[in-house]
Amino acid sequence: MKKVKVRLRPIVSKINLPTVLKTTILPGDTTERLFIATQVGEIFYIANPSLRTFLDIRSLIIKQGESGGYDERGLLGLAFHPQFFYNGLFYLHYSLAGTQGPGALSEGFNPNPCDPKTLNLKWENRESQYDHIDTVEEWILQSNGHPQKRRTLLNLRRPFMNHNGLNSLNFSPETGKLVLTTGDGGSGYDPFNLSQDDMEIAGKIIEIDVSKNTFIINPPVVTRFNELPVPIQETLAVMAKGVRNIPGISFQQFYNQYFKYVGIVGQDLVESIFSFVHYKPIPVPQLVKASLMNMEQDPEGLINFGWRGWEGAFPTSIIRNCTTTQGLDEKTMAYFDEAIKFSVRRLQPLTSYFHRDQRPDKFGGTALTGVQAYMGNGIPDLTGRVVFTDLARKEESRSPVRGVLAYSRVRTDGKLNDYSVIETDYNFGSQSSYYVNLGTNLDQTRLYLGVYGSMKVTDFNQGTVFEIVP
Repeated sequence: MKKVKVRLRPIVSKINLPTVLKTTILPGDTTERLFIATQVGEIFYIANPSLRTFLDIRSLIIKQGESGGYDERGLLGLAFHPQFFYNGLFYLHYSLAGTQGPGALSEGFNPNPCDPKTLNLKWENRESQYDHIDTVEEWILQSNGHPQKRRTLLNLRRPFMNHNGLNSLNFSPETGKLVLTTGDGGSGYDPFNLSQDDMEIAGKIIEIDVSKNTFIINPPVVTRFNELPVPIQETLAVMAKGVRNIPGISFQQFYNQYFKYVGIVGQDLVESIFSFVHYKPIPVPQLVKASLMNMEQDPEGLINFGWRGWEGAFPTSIIRNCTTTQGLDEKTMAYFDEAIKFSVRRLQPLTSYFHRDQRPDKFGGTALTGVQAYMGNGIPDLTGRVVFTDLARKEESRSPVRGVLAYSRVRTDGKLNDYSVIETDYNFGSQSSYYVNLGTNLDQTRLYLGVYGSMKVTDFNQGTVFEIVP
């Protein structure tokens, strides 16, 4: 693939960790503004040349970073209604203050293929054994310019601190529905196999019809679809399952079709980007009915990414250091039966990259943090391509840390494609630069990159947002 070079143009610096980068036009305005949501609960927008506060919900966000500073909770999703200019509606996904629990397991988890107990764990005592509660809310920008909460759409109890999704709310230009992307609930290796259980909300991509009024202002806190009141069930449909963790969903229009791009964060081996056009979401009431009748629901058209049996294009493996030979790894299939079961019923990736890769033109990745389609002409070599970011390049000798920007494309034969690293010119000096988010404007002609100087959410004001330019 062709080598591409770009520049990073700083837009704003010394902000907290940016989790969402999006643009919209404010009611009464004429200019498309860049909005930046931070993990700690701030939402800013750029009104050249100043940075203005749109909303500050830090008091509503769970206390973060108590165990060393690293945290995957906080303000995770922001989406503006397609008619935001006229109706002022926008949507938030965040971790609620005051909901900290002890977690679903008292110790770490690793599957042992020789010990069935580790392969068949159940999430017991969910009302007491959980980590926190996430909420999805509808807000409105009032005529006086002040945002106000209107209603809660979902309250989700989460088993662990991690894998809550990132950039988790996006409106589908194809259906007009709000799309919520949820991770598998956390820990590692999906201990309770929530991502493949049709009743579990974790590990799914869900469509929410926000045009329907359920007349339920404060829904119950749940983990499963069948625990939801029927009026809420009737607003939901499952678009995909088998999700480990996910930095949102991106849509790209070609003529009268929409390509959907989804990045799935890997376990120990590989990061993967998927692409699909056609799908058939299953209404949640249909899923609940099938569950009551003990009928398995996995019809053609429902997207399955294969986790936890598959990590991208590979059966999920446990990787250990070889005891006899330094520098080599022992790889053991973690979930043999599940890998077999979903071997032909899962979506194949568009492209993948490994956590270890010695090839000179590739890189070893850490975690996929953003996937966006680019339809602009400013960087011709990227036009029509899918651009993605990785948190940090894995190189033993590299210090300080650097994130990675890369791109791929959809092959006409549908087979797995290669990728190419995008070279950047920006000099970060001695500062670490974790690439934490990738965003775009409304017509996908501009790309924005969020960078942070630390992996700790408690290290404040180390964020910079760049525009990626020729």
